[in-house]
Amino acid sequence: MIPYGKHQIENDDIEAVVDVLENQFITQGLQVPAFEEALTKYTGAAYALAVNSATSALHVACKALNVGPGDWVWTTPITFVATANAARFCGAQVDFVDIEPSSRNICAKALLKKLIQAEHAGTLPKVLIAVHFAGASCDMQTLKTLCDQYGVKLIEDACHALGGDYQNHKIGSCRFSDFTIFSFHPVKSITTGEGGAVLSNSEALIKKAALFAKHGVTKDPELLETPLDGPWSYQQVELGFNYRMSDLQAALGISQLNKLNAFIARRRHKAFVYHGLLADLPIQLPNADMLEQSAWHLYAIEVDAQQRLPLYEHLWQHGVQVNVHYSPVHLQPYYRRLGFSEGDFPHAEAYAAKTLTLPLFPAMTDAEQNAVANALRSWYQ
Repeated sequence: MIPYGKHQIENDDIEAVVDVLENQFITQGLQVPAFEEALTKYTGAAYALAVNSATSALHVACKALNVGPGDWVWTTPITFVATANAARFCGAQVDFVDIEPSSRNICAKALLKKLIQAEHAGTLPKVLIAVHFAGASCDMQTLKTLCDQYGVKLIEDACHALGGDYQNHKIGSCRFSDFTIFSFHPVKSITTGEGGAVLSNSEALIKKAALFAKHGVTKDPELLETPLDGPWSYQQVELGFNYRMSDLQAALGISQLNKLNAFIARRRHKAFVYHGLLADLPIQLPNADMLEQSAWHLYAIEVDAQQRLPLYEHLWQHGVQVNVHYSPVHLQPYYRRLGFSEGDFPHAEAYAAKTLTLPLFPAMTDAEQNAVANALRSWYQ
């Protein structure tokens, strides 16, 4: 079976983890700060905070931006549920902005229309979470301009996009956002097993996110309410969480990050090859403009909605593990109970009804990619 995504672990990755096991602290040692520094060097962001998952990263980013009951957070319906859930964890209300069909990212025109309506209704969001779907950046400069105009904070959910580029800068530089979030799940650009990171150019915001990620406990003199009793002492100044990353994960992350550019180059090459192999089939391919900038976490095609299930079954029968990314968040049962229904975001729903994700990962062989293309081609012959 050819999986839709797969991590790539090599001997140097294993040796990095073994070194921590044998010679270093397994947690709260030197590897997590080293991984955070490596992330800032790679992306150009000023600060990074490594945590145990991207969901945790989204949560503490929302907390650092003071999201709470009575606030609104907007995002896209085409994402994993964690993007919206992070706002709900804070007690906020969630709404969505429809996608632009070609890029499958948040549509700036739809956002502007919704912001105008929300201003009149007194329901402007505190935060917009823009998702770089499949690894291609949203039009962040335009989104930032709109958010600034209406006083909205901006988070980049770049869980698909580590290693991608936008305007000749690495995604994660935070040039147009308050925070960027990365995921290190095994099918992402690099892996730490599970894990995530929060990046920012604001020292104040990253300190606040770190406080929430580490139990709300601090020794920072600027945050203490009274002097400490001694060097052993600390104070809990917020209700925080245990979202720390272990040094085992961070050591793996450092080793993987050294290979990120090579991983992304292979993903881009595979996407380019797919474009050639599948160009004559009656399917919608991803936007070709993404080929040189995207991190290519996913290669998602669009097929006839009525044929998708039998095509899905056909491909699995031929050893091709296709997947679907995603069912719209607003149509999940939990969000339906909040009042969302079919027809709310028509472009997102139309895309979701037709999409299939083809296998794509750095170690994918030419033979495997040809097998995927041949299995897909056999359906249409």
